[in-house]
Amino acid sequence: MAHDPPVTGILEVFLHPGDFHFGKHDTRIVTLLGSCVSITVWHPRLRVGGMCHFMLPSCGVIPDGEGYDGRYGDEAMKLLMNHIGRLNAEPLQFEAKLFGGANMFPLQCQKNEWNVGERNLEMAVTLLERYEIPVKARHIGGDGHRKLMFDVWSGDVWLRHQPLTRDGGRSRLEPRW
Repeated sequence: MAHDPPVTGILEVFLHPGDFHFGKHDTRIVTLLGSCVSITVWHPRLRVGGMCHFMLPSCGVIPDGEGYDGRYGDEAMKLLMNHIGRLNAEPLQFEAKLFGGANMFPLQCQKNEWNVGERNLEMAVTLLERYEIPVKARHIGGDGHRKLMFDVWSGDVWLRHQPLTRDGGRSRLEPRW
C-alpha cells in the first residue's frame, strides 16, 4: 500500500559517509554512494525508518553503550537497532533495503581483500541476517555511483545509478554523469 507524501513540509536529511538518521513519516533521507553501503530499515505500520551510510565493515572492536561510530558497518547497524529497540518493535517487523558496495577501482581491485565495496556488502548481509531483518530490495555491487532518496512516509527508495564507463577506448575508467 502506497502512502502519499505529507501535506506539510518535508524534512530532507543528507547523509555523508559515517552519518545515520532515523525519522518519521515526514522525512526524506538522501545520500550518495560509491564503495560505501547504505542500509534502510522501514516499519510499514508505524511509518518510521532509518538509513545508515558506512565506509568500512568494522573497526575491530564495538564499544559498549551509545558511542557508536557510523563509519563502520557493525556499529552503524547498532545505531539502527537502538532506534528499533526504542520503538519496542521487533526487527522482523521492519523491511530492509541494501545499496552500494561498488568497486570504484575495477582495474586495480579485482581480489576481494582489496575491494572494500565487496567487504562492506558481506558485512551488511551478515548483519541483516543476524538481526533477522528481511531484505526486500537491493541494488549492490558493480561499479560507479548511486544517489538514493528514501521517503520514510512510504518506504520507497529512489535510485539513480551512474556506472563507470571507458573513456574513448582508453583503459582509464571515469564516472559518467
